[in-house]
Amino acid sequence: MATNTNDAVGMPQLDFSTFPNQIFWLVVTLVVIYLILSRVALPRIGSILAERSGTITADIDAAETYKRQASEAEAAYNKALEDARAQAHKIVEEMRADIQADLDVAIQKADAEIAARTAESERRIAEIRDSANEAVEEVARDTAREILALFGVKAEDKAIDDSVSTRVKGGAA
Repeated sequence: MATNTNDAVGMPQLDFSTFPNQIFWLVVTLVVIYLILSRVALPRIGSILAERSGTITADIDAAETYKRQASEAEAAYNKALEDARAQAHKIVEEMRADIQADLDVAIQKADAEIAARTAESERRIAEIRDSANEAVEEVARDTAREILALFGVKAEDKAIDDSVSTRVKGGAA
């Protein structure tokens, strides 16, 4: 039996007799792959990368714009807040001044009313004191007359009135 080189033990890719055929197909396959990649795949990949790069650049620009707008909005908010606080402080001070003025007027009215009531009370007390003094004098006169009548002494009403009046007013008889 004759031995064929194809019957040799080993891998067919390493058979030197098929090398020219393998090299031909390798070159054809590489050329086809190169043409497919250069004409179809690489342009698509390049356009996608360019589109993504443009999108990223646009997004970065938009982020910078939003960041600047946020900073401006924050500054405007802080200014508005500061203005509102100043306005509130001004309103509080105005209200405090108005309340103090109203309070001063009310205190003046109350002081005037207290002074008027005090004067009225002092007048009434003086009237009551005078009335009480008159009542004491009257009772003292009546008592003196009764006592003199019990002792059997006859005195003139004028002398009794004068004597009682002197004693009640703090004088000596």
